[in-house]
Amino acid sequence: MPKKFRTGLVIGKFYPFHKGHQYLIETAIRNSKKVTVIVCQTDLYQIEPQIRADWIKKTFPKIDVKIYHHDISLDSDSTDLSKTWAKISVDFLGFVPEAVFTSEKYGEPYARYMGSKHVLVDLKRKFVPISASKIRSDVNKYWDFLPKETQKYFIRIVIVGAESTGTTTLARDLALHFQTPWVPEYGRTYYEGKMTSKNRNHWQTREFTHIARIQNEMENALTQQAKKLIICDTDCFATELWHERYVGFMSKKLRRISDTATADLYIITNIDIPFVQDGTRDGESIRENMHHRFIEELKKRNLNYIIVSGDKEKRLALSIEKINEVVTTFLPPVSP
Repeated sequence: MPKKFRTGLVIGKFYPFHKGHQYLIETAIRNSKKVTVIVCQTDLYQIEPQIRADWIKKTFPKIDVKIYHHDISLDSDSTDLSKTWAKISVDFLGFVPEAVFTSEKYGEPYARYMGSKHVLVDLKRKFVPISASKIRSDVNKYWDFLPKETQKYFIRIVIVGAESTGTTTLARDLALHFQTPWVPEYGRTYYEGKMTSKNRNHWQTREFTHIARIQNEMENALTQQAKKLIICDTDCFATELWHERYVGFMSKKLRRISDTATADLYIITNIDIPFVQDGTRDGESIRENMHHRFIEELKKRNLNYIIVSGDKEKRLALSIEKINEVVTTFLPPVSP
């Protein structure tokens, strides 16, 4: 079906990029041969513009996404600035777009001053009842209005460690502190189910691949309940190392799975607490080796990690401190 317009423009803060924006851009794509999106940036917006641009580009790989840095005085939806923004846009683009797609009242005068046709899309938010300010006020409540690529931005903390080093206790305590979900270790449940079989100590790669995939599915499901961050008791990266321990080599299949789920912070629980045999563990002798393998592999992959030692209170306090540093670095305040 022929397109109505040769060139289409969408402009906005995308702070954050949500499904209303997605619907707007999809409308532009359906009606334009070429679509350009301008991501606006001032010092007020604490999510890096390249991150916001990447959300859009990864959702719509074929469109052109540009970043425009502007003065805070121009950060307004007022129609009084429509003429100014029209000139800025044409100068920045180097051409006059044939059509401008917006969901805002300023869209018509903005497009008219550029000499473009205005296409108004879902002004009253009937098709996608959401706004960026709503999402910033309560990410958890409006989580389902975030596209997949935007959801990936929210922070992922993973606790890893050798056997009987307190990973589950720390994960649960952190989740309680931050009032966010935590993801239990599926591999333990799988092994408990396997313990009564004759092959309890015989492991195959396909089992670890299954464990990694289910671990990811659990994490994805619980992330839907999260606000800002999710706490994970192990992940598919750790599954790689347990595969090495029980099968004897690192698996390329598992590496492909774990490469898609990098944590913002790995917390390694130290081996400075007594080993407790609960009937499922190999023994204390492998703890030191596994502890050093986690450190070695995280360093090799240049992943962000810390080691926590001491009693549970000390471990919890240090973990909270480091997570707060990560949150401050990666997430803006939730207020508009």
